[in-house]
Amino acid sequence: MNLTNEQCEIINSTGNIKINAVAGSGKTTTIVEYAQARPKTNKFLYLAFNKSVKLEAKKKFAEKGLHNVAVETAHSLAFRHIVRGANYKVRGQGYKTHEVAEILKIKGSGEKHIEYVIANHINKFVSYFCNNDKLKVQELNYLNTVTEPKAEALVSKYYNYIERKTREFLSKMDSGEIEITHDFYLKKFQLSNPQLHYDYILFDEGQDASAVMLDVFFKQKATKVIVGDTHQQIYSWRYAVNSLEKSDFKPMKLSTSFRFSQNIADLAVNILHWKKIIGNESAFEIIGKGTPKTVKSKAVVARTNLALLSKAIDYVTGRKVKSVYFEGNINSYFYADEGASLFDVLNLFNSKRKLIKDKLIKGMKNIEELEEYIQKTEDLQLGMLVEIVKEYGNKIPQIIKELKKKHVKDDEKEKAEIIFSTVHRCKGMEYDSIQLANDFITEEKLANLVNDENKIVDYTKLNEEINLLYVAVTRARSSLYIPAPLIPVDYKPSEEIHVMKTAHENKNNNETEQKQQSKVKHVSEDTEKAYSLEKIRAKHTEAYKPWTTLQDDELTVMYCEGVNVKDIAKHLGRTTGAIRSRIKKLELEELYG
Repeated sequence: MNLTNEQCEIINSTGNIKINAVAGSGKTTTIVEYAQARPKTNKFLYLAFNKSVKLEAKKKFAEKGLHNVAVETAHSLAFRHIVRGANYKVRGQGYKTHEVAEILKIKGSGEKHIEYVIANHINKFVSYFCNNDKLKVQELNYLNTVTEPKAEALVSKYYNYIERKTREFLSKMDSGEIEITHDFYLKKFQLSNPQLHYDYILFDEGQDASAVMLDVFFKQKATKVIVGDTHQQIYSWRYAVNSLEKSDFKPMKLSTSFRFSQNIADLAVNILHWKKIIGNESAFEIIGKGTPKTVKSKAVVARTNLALLSKAIDYVTGRKVKSVYFEGNINSYFYADEGASLFDVLNLFNSKRKLIKDKLIKGMKNIEELEEYIQKTEDLQLGMLVEIVKEYGNKIPQIIKELKKKHVKDDEKEKAEIIFSTVHRCKGMEYDSIQLANDFITEEKLANLVNDENKIVDYTKLNEEINLLYVAVTRARSSLYIPAPLIPVDYKPSEEIHVMKTAHENKNNNETEQKQQSKVKHVSEDTEKAYSLEKIRAKHTEAYKPWTTLQDDELTVMYCEGVNVKDIAKHLGRTTGAIRSRIKKLELEELYG
């Protein structure tokens, strides 16, 4: 194996180190080589971000014969120390708001649904404490996590009561009176001040570390290694912290990506330059050593479930895609964390309260009451379900039926024509070709927010919004289709990057637009029309050159969007006959109708 100089420096290093590793830089390979370069008598602990990463890491260490490396997630480690052998019963899912209200006997007192609003904040306060390194609830100020004016006013009014009931709920879990959550036993693990008997501890995905596990990690006597990408921090809303910034370890880096070419690397770096607008820019380099390959996996990546659903509907109904796959459980896209479903919200919207299963939703008189509850609790997931219902209404049952009908099984993912995912669900994954939805932050929006004197700017959230776009872009191996508003100002054209103009910018597709809108009236106005950045440059003049994978991708997208053959030919510098022949060769008519 040919290692880079940076990888060799890491492998040969001594003492505590922190590695800032760009997307696709082979960090797991580097960590495996780091462990292999040390005596087999040394004991290693590798802390993985989640179960799927844990299983993959176990496999890689085993292939190298490294049986002295224990692979755990923070929760699996805590479970062994706290739950196993104890009398605790673990709750698979977290507590629902109405369950918290019932357990703590919270009663309404005049204000509409106040018992549920308060219970919701207690639930969040419990989560805030269990994910924080502080030792007592009283050491935290839950108000610091609340931003919406209505929610802030309510929490301020009932703060002492919310804090007291939070301690009571934690006490009930601690005594075993009620089932404990996964976050609770991780917190209890931290409070037990464990000493782990390892010579080396390797902490992966350090940019989104649990503050609780990080506190345990820092207190160990072992040699410590943190690996992460500071620009892939996207879980601060779950109280995750960037351990790369929290530690004073010797800094090292992996700046070469083997996933994508320099063109995609340059785009990613250009997007990160937006951080200068919020005063958070730092020197950053990505060397793209990946080479474009034949496109086998195609994915649509969005920031939100709403935008992703819009895209999925467009593909399934407008473009007649026959098979799809949603990263994660497809049903999870139609449910909030607490269990309320899209159907519950739809039934409330239609005043069919008898059909509502979720107790909290059933307690609402109408959709307006639910929206008021969302404002007072900042329940973003429930808010997203309301947005989807308002956008698609009674078409939802048929939409879900169609999506599930075309959804392939988990073990047949590679057979899907299109994979759909939010950024959070595809973190750590990669695809040959990616199309981005148009719901990410833009350079223009960023500047407007920062320059608006009437708004209080949350720079942490804006930094994470930039990170979300960076993570999305760096999932691509060979080609990337990106909406025009997301392209950085003055970004130079490149072969693998395809710019997608919004519908109102495309004058050639009015007829197709009307046809598709008659089928799917709910397709949003910003449905993208794809064109390569090469359109910005001079057109191809060599009409009979061999077709490249990138040109095939471009032809496919333009065909799907209804661009006529003459315009495609003009754009690609080919004859109309060549275009028709290629359409037939690629079986686009059979695939997309």
